[in-house]
Amino acid sequence: MFKGRSHLERIRKIADYQFGKGVGEVLFPDNVEISFSKRTGRIRYIYLDGKLLATLNPITGLFALTIEGARRILMKTRCLWVKISDDSAPFVEGGGDVFAKYVIESDENIHPGDEVIVIDQEGNVIAVGRAVLSGAEMKAFRRGIAVKVRRGRRED
Repeated sequence: MFKGRSHLERIRKIADYQFGKGVGEVLFPDNVEISFSKRTGRIRYIYLDGKLLATLNPITGLFALTIEGARRILMKTRCLWVKISDDSAPFVEGGGDVFAKYVIESDENIHPGDEVIVIDQEGNVIAVGRAVLSGAEMKAFRRGIAVKVRRGRRED
C-alpha cells in the first residue's frame, strides 16, 4: 500500500475523465490507500478504511467500481446511473444483468461500454456493471440486455 501524492492526483484525474469533473475528489479522498500490482508495479486497487472502492483495469486504464465506490459517487453527483423497476431489483442485486424492459430512467450521457451504477426506485445502489446500450436506447428498447452486471449488492 502507498499514499503518494502524485498517484492520488493520477487516480483522481482518471476518475474525472471517466465519471465527470469533480468525481475524483469525491471518490478518492486524501486518506485512500493505493495498492500496486506485485508483477508490474502499476496501480491496481484503491481502498478507503479497508473497503475496496475501485480496481484500475490495466488494459483499458479505467476504473471498475465496487458497490461502495458507486455509493460515494452518488452521494455527491448523479452520473452514469440506471434506475430499474422494483420487479427486477432482487434479480439484479444477486448479480443478474439488467434487461432494457426494466429500465425506468437512465443518464442520457451513457455510452455503450461505460461503467454504470444501477439504482432501485428509491435511489439505492444495487449493482455496478458495463452498459451494453446507450442511455437513450435503454429507455427506448423493450428487449435485450441494457447492463452487464459485474457485482450486485447481495454479492458483497
